[in-house]
Amino acid sequence: MPQNPLQKFFRQPKIFISLPSKGVYNVPGSIQGDINNLPVYGMTGMDEIIMKTPDAMMTGEATARVIESCCPAIKDASQISNIDTDIILAAIRIATWGTHMAVTHNCPMCEHENHYDVDLTKIIDHFSSATFNTTVVLQQLTVKLQPLSFKQVAEFALKNYAMQKTLQQVSSIEDDQERQKVLEDLYNQLATVRNEVFALGIESIQADGQVVTQRDFIDEWLKNSEKDTFDAIKQVIESNNNAWRTPNIPVQCENCQAENTIRVEMDQSTFFGSA
Repeated sequence: MPQNPLQKFFRQPKIFISLPSKGVYNVPGSIQGDINNLPVYGMTGMDEIIMKTPDAMMTGEATARVIESCCPAIKDASQISNIDTDIILAAIRIATWGTHMAVTHNCPMCEHENHYDVDLTKIIDHFSSATFNTTVVLQQLTVKLQPLSFKQVAEFALKNYAMQKTLQQVSSIEDDQERQKVLEDLYNQLATVRNEVFALGIESIQADGQVVTQRDFIDEWLKNSEKDTFDAIKQVIESNNNAWRTPNIPVQCENCQAENTIRVEMDQSTFFGSA
């Protein structure tokens, strides 16, 4: 097949990043190439169209397809580690529109609307240096943790959205018993989802010289563990979640000079608007 004479005009990688998940989580085949030097390209016109498709945005499919388009080394974005997602999205934003992003923020002190240019390289630096704690040592057990995949996080987000919508409708139920029943069902669903998230965040458990990786055994153990055990795991998982949030960026109100902080969320509806 002859070479396309337009190939030299194809988009080129604009930034190279190192994925934070190295040594922590990597589904075989999901990424090909050097994860310590991953090339990132800017978005295409088709990528922008995909990101504006409501159904695909809701399920996370749009984000996954754009990640695969802008990071060709990623073959299955649904299986990448969730701790890689934000640094990849920030890199795609930089590759498409540059290192700075315009952000509007109302000062909580004087309510003045401020306009800032956020340096997205600070987000890259934050995730490049963040640490994921993989181990919880209990009295007779060693629990090894893992971050969820992008697909798992998207699925739980959909479940949470559905429960939030149901919760908003509860107040319209006139019958007290029916309303209470719906609330109890919701609380049970929330507890189930929470346990599912924690269970999937456990890669293995070492006990009595054996390493347990079977999901059914881990799920059963978690449901029947002591509160102190559950709380110890919960504490480390929540600490990891906080460490892998986008960082607070210090800013100053131009009107009253108050010191504030802002956080740029990696959200499809705002993050991928033009600069």
